Amino acid sequence: MKFLKIFAVLVLTYVGIVIAFEAWLGYYQPKNESTLIITTTDADGSRYDRVLARIELDDKVYVAVNHWPRAWYYRVLDQPDVKVTFNEATNDAVAVPVTGAEFDKVNGEHGLPMAFRVLTGFPPRRLLRLDPT
Repeated sequence: MKFLKIFAVLVLTYVGIVIAFEAWLGYYQPKNESTLIITTTDADGSRYDRVLARIELDDKVYVAVNHWPRAWYYRVLDQPDVKVTFNEATNDAVAVPVTGAEFDKVNGEHGLPMAFRVLTGFPPRRLLRLDPT
């Protein structure tokens, strides 16, 4: 019984760390020279900005869904026309879900460090290709 209590405390502590880390990232949305801002819209036309890491491979631009909070991703699936701001330039794009061999190639060349995966609670990774319009 003591083992179960210790195990439960460890699991709850880990879940708390994941929630705190995800909340911190979501609130502060840290930016650097490799991030972009994607502007999504919902069905009623409301706009939302999200800071994401920019992935470039074979002259294509991708963004990854690396976290449990992913409302922006579901908005993109519903409304794939987005605006992308990078280096202070804003352009229109269509976000295309990436699967199969393309997913394997991008994910293989731009995988996530284990420490990051641990801090984010091992969410399933999704990729979107941002095709200019």
